Amino acid sequence: MKENVSEQLASVIANDVAKENLGHIDLHKCRELLMDAGAVLLDVRPPAKVEGENAQEAGIKNAYYTPYPKFAEFLDLLPEDKTTPIVVACLKGWFANRIMGYLELIGYANVYVLDTTITALIEVHHAHADEVK
Repeated sequence: MKENVSEQLASVIANDVAKENLGHIDLHKCRELLMDAGAVLLDVRPPAKVEGENAQEAGIKNAYYTPYPKFAEFLDLLPEDKTTPIVVACLKGWFANRIMGYLELIGYANVYVLDTTITALIEVHHAHADEVK
């Protein structure tokens, strides 16, 4: 069993090392993945850390609010295709990094962490949505 876990961890780490900035992405790359690559966005802030609306309530395409403490209850929202890009976001990256690791351990290959706050992404989303109106 130890060898299997060790091999799995080595594979996950090698995948992250191959990603630019170990899979941490900025707002521009995040929007590119969401708009052009059909990525799923997971807002994993615990309820106590959400001020205002979460990413799903903000109307961000393919965004789901999957709070960290109850993340296991939301696995059915994950894409069946484990190569689909997934962006995980929170306030400081702590919970997002944990979720990234969990997703990679269950086989998702293209998981990224937003390197800024989810509130910044929501603000950018609203700014762009207002321009379109």
